[in-house]
Amino acid sequence: RNSGVTAVVEGVGDHGCEYMTGGRVLILGPVGRNFGAGMSGGVAYVLDEAGDFAERCSTGNVSLRRLDATGREVVRDLAERHLALTGSARAKQVLNDFESYAKRFMVLVPTDYERIMEALEDARSRQLSEDEGLLYAFNAVVLNKKAG
Repeated sequence: RNSGVTAVVEGVGDHGCEYMTGGRVLILGPVGRNFGAGMSGGVAYVLDEAGDFAERCSTGNVSLRRLDATGREVVRDLAERHLALTGSARAKQVLNDFESYAKRFMVLVPTDYERIMEALEDARSRQLSEDEGLLYAFNAVVLNKKAG
């Protein structure tokens, strides 16, 4: 469970990121079954070397996709920081062949969280104040309507 921190790990067992409510997690190794069950917030970046992450993931309330340009930057930055702080051989391996490894990462984002983040970005583009933006996002996601 993660409720707002940024973490880098080199593998997790069963039920990784279960009931995660916020933060970011980068996983540079294998994961067990039932990954992300009950996840309601945050983002998990998972290296799927075996190509079976979708089978190990609880996809009921999350979207699963490949890295986009922003995700690639996040993964690289987190791996570089992990290497600098720990001397991790695994992080070094991933970074030394990043183009190849980047194709194997999966991103797990709770669908409601993703909708809220999109609505908040829309509110920022409309130059709404923070309070107005929160209300706009609430209306857009929970009440399923947008301001004109």
